Amino acid sequence: MKPIRVPPAANLPYRLPPPLFDARCKACWFSAALAVLVAASFWSLDLQWRAFLSLEAARSMARFVAEFFPPDLSAAFVRKVAAASLETLAMSALGTLLAAAAGLLLALPASRTHEGDPARARAPTRLLLNALRAVPELVWAALLLISAGLGPFAGTLALALHTAGVLGRLFAEAIENAPQGPAAALRSQGVGALRVFLYATLPQVLPQLISYSLYRWENNIRAAAILGVVGAGGLGQLLSFHMGLFQMGRTATVLGAMLLLVALVDASSHTVRRVLAR
Repeated sequence: MKPIRVPPAANLPYRLPPPLFDARCKACWFSAALAVLVAASFWSLDLQWRAFLSLEAARSMARFVAEFFPPDLSAAFVRKVAAASLETLAMSALGTLLAAAAGLLLALPASRTHEGDPARARAPTRLLLNALRAVPELVWAALLLISAGLGPFAGTLALALHTAGVLGRLFAEAIENAPQGPAAALRSQGVGALRVFLYATLPQVLPQLISYSLYRWENNIRAAAILGVVGAGGLGQLLSFHMGLFQMGRTATVLGAMLLLVALVDASSHTVRRVLAR
């Protein structure tokens, strides 16, 4: 039997892993710095772990949770909660739709579509997107309530403004990371920038844009429920009203409707994303 000849390492079709403190040194130092930051955060905060984990705290929490039972399931109140749920669903859906349209319009000037693109509006547009998503939905709702008044209109606009900043940034990143082959082929034939985007870039990134929008719709369901606390309508307004009056049975019904609504939207969004991925 002939001995097996092992080729030299230089001729192997793979590379050996780099030394631990050579190529991966940056990742190691970053992880160490992150661990130190987390430890410093625990040290700087006045966390009352002993009081939180005490038996008295557990009893107090149990008494508070017991006050939610039984929930108010009277027909009149359930109809009221169902109407508020539909209002919350409509606020989130319309706010997300407006945000997706505005985000796509802002993503075009906020992205550099190819290497030769000067993208002069990229920096100011990204600054605008940062400003839109830096302001929380509650602050947008409080500002818009002054002009739009109480009700779901202010809440819908607040969701649209904040989500436009989030989706605009995500859409811009998706456009910049799209494969450049089809777009470059059209540009070489003298096709205009708008037609290049519509026929080359958009078909490639459209499933990703839809997935981002659906994910933000899930988040906006929760945000729309919270916006009602400041008078923007929907389930949040019912929650704030009945919890303020310590009507815990009715509060439990509203919370149950919120959980059901979020579960339904999550399930439908997951189904749509699976269909798009096929």
